[in-house]
Amino acid sequence: MDEIKSHVLQDGDTAITVLSMGCAVMDWQVRDRHVVLGYAEADHYRQNPASMGVVCGRVINRIENARFTLKGREHVLPANGGAHHLHGGPGGLGWRNWKLEADGDRAMRLTIVSEDGDQGYPGRVAFEVVMWLDGGRLTWEMSGVPDRETPINLGQHLYFNLNGSGTICDHMLRVDADRFTPNRADLVPEGRIAPVDGTVFDFRQARRLDEAEGWDGNVVLNPSDDYVAEVTSPDGLQLRLWTDRPGLQVYTSNTLSHQLPEGPGATHRRYAGLCLEAQDLPNAVNVPAFGSIICSPVTPYRQVTSVEIL
Repeated sequence: MDEIKSHVLQDGDTAITVLSMGCAVMDWQVRDRHVVLGYAEADHYRQNPASMGVVCGRVINRIENARFTLKGREHVLPANGGAHHLHGGPGGLGWRNWKLEADGDRAMRLTIVSEDGDQGYPGRVAFEVVMWLDGGRLTWEMSGVPDRETPINLGQHLYFNLNGSGTICDHMLRVDADRFTPNRADLVPEGRIAPVDGTVFDFRQARRLDEAEGWDGNVVLNPSDDYVAEVTSPDGLQLRLWTDRPGLQVYTSNTLSHQLPEGPGATHRRYAGLCLEAQDLPNAVNVPAFGSIICSPVTPYRQVTSVEIL
C-alpha cells in the first residue's frame, strides 16, 4: 500500500496539516483552536465516507443519473450517491494518493494523473494543486490539463467549525449571492436559477446558521474581486472566502455522524461543520444553461480559491 505523506504549512499563529491522500486538510489550527473537522490518523482518509477535507473531482457534487453525453457519446459513471454520481465517484481524486512536494513552511505542490476512462470519464488529465499559506489565508490553485475534451469541476471540501467544538449553529454567515439553483428532494438541481428573495437561501445579510434549516445547496455568487462569503463565531473568530468560481455549495453537515476516530476539534455529528465548496454550477454537464465545464488541451481547467481565518 502506498505511503500517505503529510506536510505542515505554518505562518504565525496558523498551522495547517495537509495529506497526499486526496490533498486533504487534516487539521487547521489557529492559535490553540482546531477549526476544521478531521480524522485521527492519515490512513482513515483512505476510507473517508464524508469526503472530509479533500479536493473532490474530477467533478464535485452530483451528476444526475451518473451519466452525461459529450459529442454524441453517452458516458456512464459509477453511481455512489443514490442513483447519481457524487464528488467524482468512489475512486475519485479525493480518494487517491497524490504526489506531494513541499516548498518550505508556506507552500506545497500536489500532482496526479487521471487516466482515460478513470471513473468513466473520457481523456487523460494531468491535475495539479498548489497550496500556499500567507498569514491566516490558505490558497488553492487547482489546474487540470486534459488530452481531449472532458468535464472538470474541482472543489475543496473542508468542514469548518470556528468554535473548535460543539456545533456551527451559532455561527453567523453572510454570502454575496442574489440567486441560487433550487434542488429536488434528491439534492440534484432542478435545472433553473432563481432569486434567493424570500427563501432560506438568502444570506446576503449575516444570519445565524441555525436559520439555514439544514442547508445543502448551491448559490450563484455575484461577481466580485472581494471575498464572497464570511463566517463569524460568537467570540469573533472570522472566516472569509474568495474564489473565481460562479457557485458555492453551502452544506451544514446535515447527515454527518461519527464513523471513524476523530482528530482534534469538534465531534463528528449533525451540524458540527460547515462546508463552503467553491465550484462551477452543479450538474452543469447535463444543464447547458448552467455554463460549460468541458475542458480541453486549449482550454484547460483552473480555479483559485482562498480561505482566511483570523
